Formats: sequence, structure tokens, C-alpha cells
Amino acid sequence: MNPKVDFYFSKTIKWQKEIKKLRIILLDCGLTEALKWGVPCYTFQKRNIVLIHGFKEYCALLFFKGALLNNANGILIQQTENVQAARQIRFTNVREIVKMETVVESLYL
Repeated sequence: MNPKVDFYFSKTIKWQKEIKKLRIILLDCGLTEALKWGVPCYTFQKRNIVLIHGFKEYCALLFFKGALLNNANGILIQQTENVQAARQIRFTNVREIVKMETVVESLYL
């Protein structure tokens, strides 16, 4: 865990439990944690892989090159038709995250 990112997790109110769980999953995948664009960013070999975002209706993992990932489960969402490479996985509660944990981890293993 990167102490510079801790403030983000302590300030978020609506999705606090959910984003803390996502943080643990991403760190367990061996990704490096940084703060970029004001949100937690996870990298591998100095390349941006995924962001954690909180939105009004959901929290999400935003994969920079999600279009290149295996989406056999159909969980990767194109935010808008104008988005080229990025894809999201959206969550509305911790139970959904726990249910999808192995699928998220499999994107990196």
C-alpha cells in the first residue's frame, strides 16, 4: 500500500467499503499503487493498468486497455461509444465485488 494514496480511501464516503475491497484485490495481484489524476492508479512495470473510481450510481475499475482483455464473462463495459480502449467493471456493493474477485484476478494471472 502506498501511503500517498491512503487519503483517497479515507475521504471517500459513499463507496468506502467497496473501494477498500477493490484496493486489496488489486494489490494482491502484484500491481503497484500510485495516485494519478486524483484517484488510485495501479501499474505494472511502470505502465498504467487500472484506476479505481467512485461515481454517483456505482464504483468501478477502469482498465486503460480493457478492450484488449479477455471479456468472456461479459463484465467489461465500454463507457460510451466514443471510448476506444478503456473498459469498466461496475459494482454497487461489496457482495458483487466478492462474487467477481476471482474473475478480476484472472485478468492479471
